[in-house]
Amino acid sequence: MSHRIYSTSVASVYPLYVQKAQRKGRSKAEVDRIFHWLTGHDAESLAAELATGVTFEDFFIRAPALNPDRRLIRGVVCGVRVEEIEEDVMREIRYLDKLIDELAKGKAMDKILRA
Repeated sequence: MSHRIYSTSVASVYPLYVQKAQRKGRSKAEVDRIFHWLTGHDAESLAAELATGVTFEDFFIRAPALNPDRRLIRGVVCGVRVEEIEEDVMREIRYLDKLIDELAKGKAMDKILRA
């Protein structure tokens, strides 16, 4: 079963991640740092992906280097424990959601990035 979020463009949701962070006194640079850490994108490749309108599914499939430490991300997003999600793409999307939630809740970047 394919979820609607799979075919949603990352570029359409990205500004919402930034707004959520900024409402809580965090920055776009911190949101970008989360994207870079999670996917292996640098500023240039992330901007290119956003410009193409890439879907969430393709964004994670094509990610340059998914961070192996992302498996340390635990907790609940949208009522579901991220570590229990079996579908790979959905788990990656929820990892991203969880990191953005932690940013908005004021967690320190070294904790968010599992340093």
